[in-house]
Amino acid sequence: MASTSRTPTRRGRGRGGRGRGGRGDGSSSLPPPPSTLPLIIEEFFIVVYEDPLVKKALPKKFADYLDGQEPAKVYLRAADCGPRLWTVEVLFDGQGRMYLDKGWENFAIAHGVDFGCFVHFKYEGDDVLTVKVFDGTMCRKYYYSDDDDTDDESDDDVKPCIHPL
Repeated sequence: MASTSRTPTRRGRGRGGRGRGGRGDGSSSLPPPPSTLPLIIEEFFIVVYEDPLVKKALPKKFADYLDGQEPAKVYLRAADCGPRLWTVEVLFDGQGRMYLDKGWENFAIAHGVDFGCFVHFKYEGDDVLTVKVFDGTMCRKYYYSDDDDTDDESDDDVKPCIHPL
């Protein structure tokens, strides 16, 4: 008896003249090539190689994504630190680079951003970025805050998040 085992079905090849999608209508079930997909940058990270308290450059690709809607400030929310939003001014250098400036220092102090940290950002829309901080051992820093105050305008009362017990 001859072997009848077959390779799993292949889409669209040698099937009665059907198109790549195998539906016979000329349409394709494959995703469009990358050049036709919209640019969506929702998540990115930075590595802190220099003074963690000075302005931080964000990826150029993210700045390009915001092209035409360049905010004067963004609002940072630590992933595990309650509802508080930290206001951080944004600078654009005219060459497509975007920097977190005034307000970044307070956020960095309160969340233990230090040399060697990886800082993960997720763009939530409306100029809000949710932030997760990973230390030099590549382990995430978890925080909580008992501060329910969402007033982020006061720079005098920077309260660090407290590591849970």
